[in-house]
Amino acid sequence: MNKNYFEIIRAGVNTTFQDKGRNNLYHIGIPFSGAMDYRNYLLANKLVGNKLDLPVIEFAYQGPLLKYNGDKINIAITGEVIFKLKKRDNEIQGNCYESYLIEDGDEIDILSTNKSVYGYLAISGEFDLKLQWGSCSINTKANIGSNDGKKLENKQEIHISKINLKQEKKKADYLNSKVENIRVIRGTNFDYFSEEGKKIFFEKDFMVSKLSDRMGMRLEGPKIENIVNTNIKSEGLLKGVIQVPADGNPIIMLSDHGTIGGYPKIGVVASVDYDRLVQISPGSKIKFKEIELPDAETLFKLYEMETQNLLSQI
Repeated sequence: MNKNYFEIIRAGVNTTFQDKGRNNLYHIGIPFSGAMDYRNYLLANKLVGNKLDLPVIEFAYQGPLLKYNGDKINIAITGEVIFKLKKRDNEIQGNCYESYLIEDGDEIDILSTNKSVYGYLAISGEFDLKLQWGSCSINTKANIGSNDGKKLENKQEIHISKINLKQEKKKADYLNSKVENIRVIRGTNFDYFSEEGKKIFFEKDFMVSKLSDRMGMRLEGPKIENIVNTNIKSEGLLKGVIQVPADGNPIIMLSDHGTIGGYPKIGVVASVDYDRLVQISPGSKIKFKEIELPDAETLFKLYEMETQNLLSQI
């Protein structure tokens, strides 16, 4: 029996294992999945000295309360997260983007994400997980991935197969930025919508619905009029595609999305804005801004360069 493990006292709202996701399986109906906020996933691994593709614990809204049993290990939490470390008789208010050494009997209490949705917990080592199609990422809609494709549960144990011996204190000077507008490229069915519908899409505010999860973000707001057909022959979908069903309220496909769909597609979220899009909490308002494909490509390259610069400074 492995002696290093976490005991889950409180599992949290939506706590799963995630990594980079799985590639090239759309043809059999399997989406990428993986960490919703990719930059924060990478930063979490870097802060504990891991290889950047190792699994982490992703949580939403309220995170888990974990009791650690075993040898000393470093942990780091990224995102906008309120958490505490309980060490014997001492309680420490934790800071995101900073590594902490925890010991046998210590507890990590992840209270909430602060005005955002997703946070990440990485350890200086490797969780003992089974891969499926080269990834441990959990898709709860399809029961795919490690932990039998299910969320983590109370009283469960999370075993650690390996601990890094080199455990340096690390810190990142990083502030999660907000997006004023979500930049989008026109979708393949853009002309299905009336001129007024297109104008509404780009000029009006939409509110993020509570009916949003890792599969999709439902929006509420002024109705977007379809003048051709509210249903089409099912076509392939991508992460970030914005579908508009018959009720006129957009749905943005997220990391666990279905791979085909029959609603017209008005736009696609530019990849540069995806990490920040998924952190917009229910009840918040968002607005769309149209950009061209070459601009979206340039912006994403710059975002990737910025991410690499952040990682290199840790």
